[in-house]
Amino acid sequence: MLDEQFVKQMPKLGFGLMRLPRVVDSDVIDVEQTATMANMFFDAGLKYLDSAYVYEGSEEAARNAVTSRHDRNTFYITSKLNAGVAKDEADAKNQIHVSLEREGVDYIDFYLLHALSENNVAKYDAWNLWDYVKQLKEEGKIKHYGFSFHGTAKLLDELLTKHPDVEFVQLQINYADWNNPSVDSKGVYEVARKHNKPIIVMEPVKGGTLAAPPVKVAELLKKADPDASYASWAIRFVASLPGVMVVLSGMSNLAQMEDNLSYMKDFKPLNEEEMKVIEQAMDILASIDQIPCTGCHYCTAGCPMQIQIPDIFKAMNMDLIFNKKEEAKKRYDSATKEPHAKASACVQCGQCEVQCPQHIEIRSWLKRVSEVLE
Repeated sequence: MLDEQFVKQMPKLGFGLMRLPRVVDSDVIDVEQTATMANMFFDAGLKYLDSAYVYEGSEEAARNAVTSRHDRNTFYITSKLNAGVAKDEADAKNQIHVSLEREGVDYIDFYLLHALSENNVAKYDAWNLWDYVKQLKEEGKIKHYGFSFHGTAKLLDELLTKHPDVEFVQLQINYADWNNPSVDSKGVYEVARKHNKPIIVMEPVKGGTLAAPPVKVAELLKKADPDASYASWAIRFVASLPGVMVVLSGMSNLAQMEDNLSYMKDFKPLNEEEMKVIEQAMDILASIDQIPCTGCHYCTAGCPMQIQIPDIFKAMNMDLIFNKKEEAKKRYDSATKEPHAKASACVQCGQCEVQCPQHIEIRSWLKRVSEVLE
């Protein structure tokens, strides 16, 4: 298990390698910009890098930009075993070997069973993956094991009761989802605390949504602190919660890294007055109709019509949240250029909803998008 002193001494900010910077006008990860960001991150005394087998290009970028350039003892790196993309048990168990090679390391510090929920936990059980991560630790291929989670508080309680040896959990927690029944950030947080598990937070800015919040929330935060970025409120909120070991931020450019370091290098928890501001922001967000998409793209890989669902939803939210219909239509037109289909092309197969960690009723929203933006 993770030593209590180790948890307390872990720097709070983690570098999420899912949304790395891209070379201009391409989908190619900008390795040199990523390397510069990593240098800034390490220079600030931070250590934790988050990647996964299914994050396209991420593990290779970690090797090329980070692990091949820095002393192995100066950073922690993660990966994740995703049973959902595996053909069978052997294929799932082979992911660790692929990740080690991609990341260019001999061991992975924090290894996770990936994105557990009601829809897939049976597969992790059937393929004996809980015992497999223990075996990997015994073999020295990983140092610590846990799981990332996108299910209900009830299921999390069941899993932590059944697997008390799990060393940590990774949860989606942010102030927008704190009281959101479909995500239940508060509920899963409280379960993890009940089981005394160190928490790694993902999506603290909700896929960038809280870095550019609705106008009323933005006005509230700027009035409270004109100099603080919107993202800083979101990240400091979750970093202030007892039991949180690391907060992951998927930084995509140098400016985001600079901003995060400005308040997380020497982290100070939210005070009582600042927490009241966040509570007001929660109330405002709860009153706004919007699609709670974080842009993870888990839904798109199996879409038979190649619908770019997250990009379409981002366009729709431009209308819902900011009341900018013309800009929303332009974004929608860009997201639906060939070979990508329009929302109205949805064949209602439902595979996207099975994959969605936010439990969004995607098919219903696509129908609504087609009525509004086409």
